[in-house]
Amino acid sequence: MRPLDPRLLRYATATRGTLAAGAALTFAQTALVIAFSWLVTQLVVRAIAGEPLTALTPLVAGLAVVVAARGAVVWAVDAVAARGGAAVVGQLRERLMAAVGRLGPAWLRQRSSTDVALVAGRGLDALDGYFGKYLPQLVATAVAMPVLVLVIGSQDLTSGIIVVLTLPLIPVFMMLVGWATQAAQQRQWEALAGLSRGFLDVVGGLSTLKLFGRQHRQEARIRAISDDYRVRTMKVLRMSFLSGFVLELAASLSVALVAVTIGLRLVGGSLDLSVGLFVLLLAPEAFLPLRNVGASYHAAAEGIEAAGRAFAVLEAADAAASDAGGRPVSVAATGLVFERVSVAYDDRVAVGPFSAEVRPGEVVTLTGPSGAGKSSLLAAVLGFASYAGRIGAGGREDPAGRLDAVAWAGQRPGLIAGSIAQNVALGAAEPDIALVRRSLCDAAAPELDHELVLGPAGAGLSGGQAQRVAVARALYRLRAGGCPVLLLDEPTSALDAEAEARLLASLRRVAEKGAAVLVVSHREAVAAAADRVMRVSGAEVIASPAGSNVERKDVAHV
Repeated sequence: MRPLDPRLLRYATATRGTLAAGAALTFAQTALVIAFSWLVTQLVVRAIAGEPLTALTPLVAGLAVVVAARGAVVWAVDAVAARGGAAVVGQLRERLMAAVGRLGPAWLRQRSSTDVALVAGRGLDALDGYFGKYLPQLVATAVAMPVLVLVIGSQDLTSGIIVVLTLPLIPVFMMLVGWATQAAQQRQWEALAGLSRGFLDVVGGLSTLKLFGRQHRQEARIRAISDDYRVRTMKVLRMSFLSGFVLELAASLSVALVAVTIGLRLVGGSLDLSVGLFVLLLAPEAFLPLRNVGASYHAAAEGIEAAGRAFAVLEAADAAASDAGGRPVSVAATGLVFERVSVAYDDRVAVGPFSAEVRPGEVVTLTGPSGAGKSSLLAAVLGFASYAGRIGAGGREDPAGRLDAVAWAGQRPGLIAGSIAQNVALGAAEPDIALVRRSLCDAAAPELDHELVLGPAGAGLSGGQAQRVAVARALYRLRAGGCPVLLLDEPTSALDAEAEARLLASLRRVAEKGAAVLVVSHREAVAAAADRVMRVSGAEVIASPAGSNVERKDVAHV
């Protein structure tokens, strides 16, 4: 990431206000620095000349006012930087989460979710150092330094030339040290990501490790990763201290060069004391912003690295959105459409090319042997799997539009700790209890109390009950969100014949009200209740009307 990446202005609009306010405050701070130096110079020169204290009183009062005003402006600069940083971090985190949602689970499964969480959490939090320390100094370098150099040059041309010639030395050293620091910071971030992934893996598999008595072997692994992160962190700190020393040395030598020339000319009588003292007081202030930029760069390095990774995700989401285009599919207005869809895992085609249509008002069953690709097609619709071809749902084929149009329940219920009502109305700010009860009833689970509190992963329910709660969740979303498409993956695999018949009757009523219903199932009763059956079998998809003994080949082949 560059000192001020243009992408920061594009993705976090609060940056613009922060920069504008910071520039205005920095200009005021620079004016107060000049006023402070002038007042001190006048006090010293007039005191040496022997003026009485009464004559110096206005200067002393003015100096007190300037000091107080300068303190207030410094506080305002810090407050603006802190508030702006918090606003920018909030905007970036919100856009990052939205981008991950737009990219979908298929994009996320190709990456480590730990890395994404690290960027969104600790990484963006580290931008506080960027906005609180680095950015104000960068603004001061752009605003204060030119003004101070001009003032010094207008008072003493020789000192101005020296300052102009020596100032570039500091950016050169900053660039050299910055490249090395950036490389070290990237290695440190990778070590931190490895530590996070390793720890998460151990926690996730701890029960299995303990079962086989292998948990102690992971202690050495975690210790080794932690030591690697510690070593890399110390390298970054060592580089930070070294660069601070180099920058301070360069700035001190530059100021000393100005001071020596002023001293020699004062002794020779070619320079007035008031001019020399005024320039001498301003010279360190001219170098100060650049010195602070170099010193604060290391405090912001982690945030800069994380922001660069966040921008990569945001750009990937923008590219995906532009490729999708959000254009409506031409085959159906509100149903579910597959056009030559192929799903592949690790360059191995699992299913496809597949073409089919589920029209509004239909109940269609997708069946076939295990491993034929039925669930993969649903995963492609939901964004859990990458695919080639076109998929439309509710008239939209962009990932976000499809998700808005689909209500679904998978093979695993995916319940959470909480009441049944909270599980059925998952994601709703306030569950509609009447709709929860209706959804449970339509899912053939009227006996379940919506106030019953479940444990983790739905503990407290049988397999069949948990499955029906998951179906009720899909029906709740279908009605509350006005979704035109309902997808169910093996919704009756754990149900008895009576409960299955009641659920299938509910799906028929849902379809009659205009929804396109696609059910993946091996059960004969589900196929018999459907309007059409699509059978995925090795190299082809065969479709037939329900109850017909004559099968015909559909337009799709797998």
